[in-house]
Amino acid sequence: MRVETNALAGRREWTGLAVLALPTLLLSLDMSVLHLAVPHLAADLRPSSSELLWIIDIYGFLIAGFLVTMGTLGDRIGRRKLLMIGGAAFGMASVAAAFATSPAMLIGARALLGIAGATLMPSTLALISNMFPDPKQRGTAIAVWMSCFMGGMVAGPLVGGLLLEVAWWGAVFLLAVPVMVLLLVTAPKLLPEYRDEHAGRLDLVSVALSLGAILPVVFALKEIAKSGPDARNLLVLGAGLGIGTVFARRQRRLADPMLDLGLFRNRTFAAALCIMLVGAVTMGGVFLLVSQYLQLVEGLSAAQAGVALVPQAIAVVIGSLVAPRLARRFRPEFVLGFGMLVAAVGILLFTQASAGNGVVLVVLGLSVAGFGMGPQGVLCTEMVVGSVPPRKAGAASAMSETSAEFGIAMGIAVFGSVGTAVYRHDVTVPDQLPAGAATDAAESLAGAVNTAAGLDHQVAGTLLASAREAFTSGLHTVAVIGAAVVVVFAVVGMSALRKSGTAPAEPAPGVEDEVLAAP
Repeated sequence: MRVETNALAGRREWTGLAVLALPTLLLSLDMSVLHLAVPHLAADLRPSSSELLWIIDIYGFLIAGFLVTMGTLGDRIGRRKLLMIGGAAFGMASVAAAFATSPAMLIGARALLGIAGATLMPSTLALISNMFPDPKQRGTAIAVWMSCFMGGMVAGPLVGGLLLEVAWWGAVFLLAVPVMVLLLVTAPKLLPEYRDEHAGRLDLVSVALSLGAILPVVFALKEIAKSGPDARNLLVLGAGLGIGTVFARRQRRLADPMLDLGLFRNRTFAAALCIMLVGAVTMGGVFLLVSQYLQLVEGLSAAQAGVALVPQAIAVVIGSLVAPRLARRFRPEFVLGFGMLVAAVGILLFTQASAGNGVVLVVLGLSVAGFGMGPQGVLCTEMVVGSVPPRKAGAASAMSETSAEFGIAMGIAVFGSVGTAVYRHDVTVPDQLPAGAATDAAESLAGAVNTAAGLDHQVAGTLLASAREAFTSGLHTVAVIGAAVVVVFAVVGMSALRKSGTAPAEPAPGVEDEVLAAP
């Protein structure tokens, strides 16, 4: 376990936390703001369907791939230095994206944004771990950090919508420029530098192996979610897992590994990562189906669906902020487990939503689930970074973020496949449809909606009614499975963390006054 000190963070550290919140807010905003701009940039740049998918996906794809590398690099060269390098690169890549004149140029800029973004998340979280050695203060700081991330998800559609009303699509990327300039100006004054003085040189072979493992796995999971587990996708997935095995064996042999697999011998570290992974799997998969349900079953526009998802994000923020306080009164694993049980209740509310009359239930279910999952993000993150030596904070932070990225991708692939299978089993396609149109309608709800646009009104109504009912059945099935998984891991997680000796953080004297006095 990590040895805690009673050193308290002061005004400089709390002001520094505000600086660290800037790139965190921006990264989450950048993930959500692009979706509204897609129709505008598509009309201007005219990308092919494949190019458009890469424009959307390449950012998160490369963030996931480079997190481990960048977290470990920050431990070696300095976390503040890496944060500033990444911030400068992110700003420049944002300008390139804003003024892109071709799909290829925009894809390249988005790729650079992803690589730069991978430096920001582990650097900010590792710096928080180092700046706030007191457990109580660190929990509060991580809650603020997590809330900023969720705040960006809420603000993205709203800010993007306003910008697109008065400016061209590139303006959504220019939001990053003033934020990164402010970061570069204030970071040297407010953020201390931390590095592992005993770390050796970065092993480039390990870097290549980590990318060779992570990128194919994430790519395969995304493709399985879109087109199913065909031979190519399974081959790519197997190749990534195989390279991952080689990577793990190399880390065990190295005197100074890129990723210290010995961290997983810490029960708290391993249990917290697993719980984060399961939470991301469940919420990522459920969220995919809910987003489609709101638009394709309930008929909401993209903007209306975005507004309907705001309560869920607010609920996550509230859950994140109250979690540290509850964890000081009760054992953290109990707060975590109870929150997951609350989340399971919220997910089960989806089973009561019907086709064409379920918006309120779905929004309520998402909000309850979001509130229940809020403590998970904060407490598990605090457990991960708080259970390792300070010099390993960058690698631990990267593992925390990578677990979440993998979980979301895996949830979309697994639960998306389950929902699709139920849809294909339950949908009834009218006999009047031509063979090609019938195949499209039977494959997915989106295919049925597109097919219905060119049909006779009565036939289209029959098809859409069956398709929406079938999709809703898939949502119900996924909700039941997701809730069951959450309940099981709530119990298993509480047991594992209790055996690990996790205890509520004891506040050092005067911490509360310091927090209240902080700007």
